This record gives sequence, structure tokens and C-alpha cells, in this order.
Amino acid sequence: MGSIAITKETYLEWYKSMLLMRRFEEKTGQLYGQQKIRGFCHLYIGQEAVVAGAMSVLRKEDSMITAYRDHAHALAKGMSPNAAMAEMFGKVTGCSKGKGGSMHFFDRENNFAGGHGIVGGQIPLGAGIAFAEKYKGTDNVCVCYMGDGAVRQGSLNEAFNMAMLWKLPVVFVCENNGYAMGTSVKRTTNMVDIYKMGLGFDMPSAPVDGMDVVAVHNAMDEAVERARKGEGPTFLEIRTYRYKGHSMSDPAKYRTKEELEKYKERDPLAHVKHAIIDNNYADDKWFESVEEEVKNAISECVKFAEESDYPQAHELFEDVYVQEDYPFIQD
Repeated sequence: MGSIAITKETYLEWYKSMLLMRRFEEKTGQLYGQQKIRGFCHLYIGQEAVVAGAMSVLRKEDSMITAYRDHAHALAKGMSPNAAMAEMFGKVTGCSKGKGGSMHFFDRENNFAGGHGIVGGQIPLGAGIAFAEKYKGTDNVCVCYMGDGAVRQGSLNEAFNMAMLWKLPVVFVCENNGYAMGTSVKRTTNMVDIYKMGLGFDMPSAPVDGMDVVAVHNAMDEAVERARKGEGPTFLEIRTYRYKGHSMSDPAKYRTKEELEKYKERDPLAHVKHAIIDNNYADDKWFESVEEEVKNAISECVKFAEESDYPQAHELFEDVYVQEDYPFIQD
């Protein structure tokens, strides 16, 4: 079992973090409809517990890498809403200097390694980050997120094999929201228990209720502790649900309204709020203050993004290669 206890402070931090994710994504959807945000855009509404439950066991030094549904991960890892929203607007003050957009958030200071648009492309990269930590002799861990569609990529098998062979400090997390874009998991495989894919490599693997932040915390706690001890990787299939379509252009007609409402009854944000109230951890005044604080942060980040400049034309050729001075390269 893990070692990080769940306290009153844990619940309060979960609520604040998840509320920021929820409100940021709601505002993002609104701004996209106003065409202030363009391009591909994938919202995280409904899945907040998956990231919040991980952050309560991770340290700043630990790395996180994910796919293109990355806004909430970046915010939870410490990215400022200003840098996040400015990137959504394609502004130079964004976390990727306006060049990455919604799908390519990066934050080196907080060890957030993206934001990757290639399906499954981040899986071997997550193993590579973990390899670097082991090579350097740290006890830092990399958490590598992927969707249920990405587990069909061959690179997953190669990464799993090497991670187990070298006992890399990585926690692989499949955020199974039931649909790879618009295709149900049940239509892509006869083995719907995705976590079992790790068993073929003798990797500790388990399903987790992704609508319950406590369940996510406990599973992540155990997996991260195993990685820190040098005992290798873990594969968690965290079963969650997105309230919106795959992307902003997806009307989500492949699922019923009844299915959506069924999951909303187990809303992770509401679950945390009820737990706080039931345990007398905070009163109405506290909830109101947090709501106001988050509301102000969202308003500020939108203002910051709107008032920031777009990158200049010459910046298109910058940050493409790393500039190094080698003695054998002549001008």
C-alpha cells in the first residue's frame, strides 16, 4: 500500500484544483465558440479526478506527460492559467510561445513534458523520461497518460517491455473514457479490460474508478511508491468519462443522453464537495471564496491572453533546433 494519507487539506486542495480545471475548460469551450480559440481543442470536463488524485501523491520534481487533452494536466502540475490561456489564443506569452496551441502545452519548470498530438506518441517518451531519472540516480517518477485508443499502438508494447526489463520508475495511466474519438472500446477489442494488457509483461496492473478521486489517489500512491523504491512500472486503467465530445467539432451522437446523465450523477467535483461538507471540513463561505478566486483567475487569464501579442513572423524559424556550440562545426 501507499504511504500518503488523505487529510482535510487534501480534500480542500482537490476541490480547488478540480474547480480550476472545470472552469478553465468551460471558458475554453465558450471562447472557442466565439472563434477566439481556433484549431483542434479537446476538453477534460468530467475527468478531473484522474489528474487531481495523482497530484496529491506526486512531487514537483516528478514528470508528467500526456496526449492532446492536456489543459487540466498542465494546470494541476503548476502551469499558470495565464500561460495556458495565452497558448490557447496562440499568443507569444503562452507556455509554448503561441506555437503549440491546445494540444502542445509544455512547462519545463514544473516538469510537464506535454501535450502530444500523435496518438500514442507520448508512451515511449514517458518511458524515456523515466529511464533518464533512473540513469541520473534520482527517485523521481514519470506519470505517462494515454487514452483508450492509444493503447492499440504498437509502441505501447515496446515501451512496456523495456520499462519492465529495466524496472523504470514510470506509472502508465490509461484514461479510459469509453470512446476512442467516437468509437466505443467494445467495438475495437474483445478484451475490454484494458488493464490486462500489462499482465502480459508481468507488470502490476489494475482497474481504477476514475470518477472517485480517493480511489485514484490510493492507486497512484501505491504505484508511485513502488516506482520510487526501484521496483519498476505500474499500469493503471482509470475508468472515467468525458462530458463533452472528443473535440469541439464532435457532436457526440454515438452515445445516448441517458448514458451521459448517468455519469453526471457521479460527478467527481460534486463528489469532493459533498465529502467536504459531510466531514465539516469547510463551510459555505469557504466554497464561495474559492469560487470567487477561481472566477477571478479565469477572468484574468482571458484578459492576459487577449492583450498579449501574436508571435512575429521571424519566430517561425526559432526553437526548431537546439543551438549548441560544437568545436568540429565550422561557420
